[in-house]
Amino acid sequence: MAGRRARTGRGWDASPPRAGADDPFRTNADDPTRAGGDRPRRGRRGRADEDVSGPVEPTPRDEGEVAREICLRQLAVRPRTRAELAGALAKKGISDEVSAQVLDRYDEVGIIDDAAFARAWVSSRHNGRGLARRALANELRQRGVDGEVASEALGELDEETEAQTARALVDRKLRTARGEPDAVFRRLVGMLARKGYPPGVAIRAVKDALAAQSAEAAEFAEQIDADALADAEGERG
Repeated sequence: MAGRRARTGRGWDASPPRAGADDPFRTNADDPTRAGGDRPRRGRRGRADEDVSGPVEPTPRDEGEVAREICLRQLAVRPRTRAELAGALAKKGISDEVSAQVLDRYDEVGIIDDAAFARAWVSSRHNGRGLARRALANELRQRGVDGEVASEALGELDEETEAQTARALVDRKLRTARGEPDAVFRRLVGMLARKGYPPGVAIRAVKDALAAQSAEAAEFAEQIDADALADAEGERG
């Protein structure tokens, strides 16, 4: 049958099929033109997955840099004394040597100034909260301010100013005070004592305020011996 034209169907003489075209066991790995072949898979942005052999260790940070960051975060909240910053650094594990270096530098450039801190603290707490020198001295001591530095700042608050502030506090409280004059007297003296006023200053301020309030209160105030009470309170304290 040499003269007959060759059949082109699926017979043995047909052109060989494309490799694996009808192979039911063929996988995508056999055909690199299909997804899932030997080509490297790409992420969402089309970049080939990188071969990561293990976690990347972070570069250790300089201890001085860490210390400076801690100080700046503290100072961003409110002014701080040197002792307060030193305490914050110690809590974070900063060595004494590095802490001293950073704080010395802050002293040099004026970022830390305990004297200015003490003056501002006295002014703010006296005018805002009505605190007397004794209470202010205790607060400055708690914040690590040197005794001499604290005394200089407290020296700007004289006795006359302290007495005027005590009287203003009493007048404000008397507007809403209720009860018998003796009870009101004890409460107001106690209030001033908690703010650090000496017994003599507190008793005189309350006595004078009661005397100006009403006839009944003035009669009670007349019976108060401020000096004797102040001495008694001083002995008790």
